[in-house]
Amino acid sequence: MSNAYQRLRTALAAAFALLLAGSGGVLADPIADFYAGKQITFIVGSDPGGGYDAQARLVARHLSRFIPGHPTVLVQNMPGAGSVLMSNRIANTAAKDGTVIGLVQRGILLSQLTAQPGIHYDVGSFNWIGSIASETLVMLVRKDAPVTSAEDMLTKELVVGGAGATSDAEAMSRLLNATIGSKLKIVSGYAGSNDIMLAAERGELQGGVLSWSNVKLKGLQRTMRVLIQTGMTKEPDLPDVPLAIDFVKTDIDRKVAELWFTQLTVARPIMAAAEVPPDRLAALRTAFTEMAKDEQFLADAAKSKLEVSPVAHEVIDRFVALTKAASPEVARRLTEILNPKG
Repeated sequence: MSNAYQRLRTALAAAFALLLAGSGGVLADPIADFYAGKQITFIVGSDPGGGYDAQARLVARHLSRFIPGHPTVLVQNMPGAGSVLMSNRIANTAAKDGTVIGLVQRGILLSQLTAQPGIHYDVGSFNWIGSIASETLVMLVRKDAPVTSAEDMLTKELVVGGAGATSDAEAMSRLLNATIGSKLKIVSGYAGSNDIMLAAERGELQGGVLSWSNVKLKGLQRTMRVLIQTGMTKEPDLPDVPLAIDFVKTDIDRKVAELWFTQLTVARPIMAAAEVPPDRLAALRTAFTEMAKDEQFLADAAKSKLEVSPVAHEVIDRFVALTKAASPEVARRLTEILNPKG
C-alpha cells in the first residue's frame, strides 16, 4: 500500500470523525434528543389519594428510566366526570408532541358507545400506551348499614356515592340496579372514590364501589363489609363474596354485564393524543413494556401494596374494537343503564 494511499485513508477517517462530532446528529437518537431536559405531564383523571392516583405515581417514579433522554415525569390530578374532563383535554388542548400522557378511569372506554354527555373525543382515535393492572370492583358498606348481604341489596335501600356516569362507583351501581334489581340510591357529584369513602366514614353515605386492590391498600376490609364482587371468577381472597354476574336475570343483561366486566381486564389504561408522532409513541410504548418487567418497578409496587398486572396497548385496542362491534341491542341496553338520557 502506497504512502499516498495511506495518507488519503487517514485524512478521510479524520474528516469523518470530525463530521460526526461537529454535526451532533448524524448518528444521534432523535427520541433522546427530544426528551432530554423535558418534562412529561402525567395527568390522572381522578382525585388524589385513590387507586388510580397511587398507580400513576408508581409509574411516574420509574417510567423515565426507560424513555430515551430520561425526561422527568410529573403527576397532575384532573378529576371530574369520571375522567371525561381530562380525556377532553388530552384530545383537544394538551400538547400533542408526546410530553402529555394520561391515566383515565376505565369507564372512558365505553363512554362513546353509551353516548355519555360532555365528551369531545373519539375513543378509537386515542393512542393507548398500556394498562397497569386488571381489577375487581366490590360494593363496600359501613358495618352499621341495614344491608348486610348481596341478597339484602335486592330488597333494602342502600345509599351509595357516585362520581360521574363513567366512573366505577356510579357505573357499577347503575349496572347492579338494572341487571340484578338492587335498590341502590346513588348520590352523585363526588370527585372520586376517595371522597366517596370519606363521605361514608362521615355518615353521609352508607357505602360505595371501590376496587378490591384499593380496599386492601387502605385496609378498609377491616372496618367495612364487602357485599358483592365483579368479574367472571372470584378473587382468591374473597371466596365467600358472591359474584354480581350470578344475580343477573336475562340473557341480554348478562351480555351487557360481561362487556362491562371485560373492561376490568384493562383497568388502568394510559393514553396519549392521536397526533403524537409515531416514533415518540413507539418509544413510550416500549418504555412501558420494559418498565412492566423491571425488578425495581415490581419491588416498588409490592412495597407500596399495589397490585400490578400490566398489559400492552394491543389489549386495550382489542377491547375498544369489541365495544365498536357490540350488537345494537347490547349497545342500547348499556346506554339505557349508564346514560338514561343518551
